[in-house]
Amino acid sequence: MFKKILLGLAVIVAAVYVWNASWRVAPPEGTVELIAHRGVHQTFDRADLRNDTCTAERIDQPTHDYLENTIPSMQAAFAAGADIVELDVHPTTDGQFAVLHDWTVDCRTEGTGETRGHDMASLKLLDIGYGYTADDGATYPFRGKGVGLMPELKEVFAALPAQRFLVNFKSNEVREGDMLAELLAAHPQWRPAVWGAYGGDPPTYRAAELIDGLNVWSRKGLIDCLLQYEGLGWTGFVPDACRNTKVMLPINVAPFVWGWPNLFLERLRQAGSEVILLGPYSSGDPGTAGIDTPELLAQVPDNFTGYIWTNKIETIGPLADARFK
Repeated sequence: MFKKILLGLAVIVAAVYVWNASWRVAPPEGTVELIAHRGVHQTFDRADLRNDTCTAERIDQPTHDYLENTIPSMQAAFAAGADIVELDVHPTTDGQFAVLHDWTVDCRTEGTGETRGHDMASLKLLDIGYGYTADDGATYPFRGKGVGLMPELKEVFAALPAQRFLVNFKSNEVREGDMLAELLAAHPQWRPAVWGAYGGDPPTYRAAELIDGLNVWSRKGLIDCLLQYEGLGWTGFVPDACRNTKVMLPINVAPFVWGWPNLFLERLRQAGSEVILLGPYSSGDPGTAGIDTPELLAQVPDNFTGYIWTNKIETIGPLADARFK
């Protein structure tokens, strides 16, 4: 009886394995596109990061002069091979969108207060390179070089009208979704520039209601997708949370999803979804790690189709171009 039970279990395990084997389907057709997080920018030590950590105070030794979320950094990212650039927005007191990552201006600039507590003209007076240091404050290599470089979202679209962007809403205010929709309604020529939006769920899904074809997803939805798929995906079932969306998948989690890579990508394709491949997940890290080194890029399957998220487009862009394009 015991041997029969073991044999039965072995048959079940073998059946589940075969049913979820990547080789069951042909490599997916499609392309690889690169999402440059914040453009070409100064990277930083991710150890012990918190949501309120001032990352400008812990940058790596600079190898270039670009500052995140500026038009020159975005131009450099596209030149390096980015297909999409991710940028961060805040509404200003005069009804514009300022492009800056931080909730306050205290970290990167000489100013103080919430970013959304200023008008665009006053934000333009700030030096966004003021707070950057790679040696605990001994030197500030970009101080004085960032005056006037904080762009308004309209300036970005006007400067790069043929490019695509992913808009990150930094709050949960519904009005930001309305503001983006109103901006595009007033300037329909810029609609192709807005590839997608994410961040706070209320503005993200409000924007999706008002802007046809906008790619959106939520953090909760991604967690629900991966947890539910891990629980039921072995049957071939794709939960609703994984349908008609973009699934952000850490590269160190990917090998553990049922059918990775070919079958998983095919199941998502049939469900109207695609994968955005991230850097390794690390508990306690509130940020978004990217595929930022040649070693991490080498872990991406040769037959991967979808999107690769990177903080080092200047490194990954040429390597990905040679390998995938």
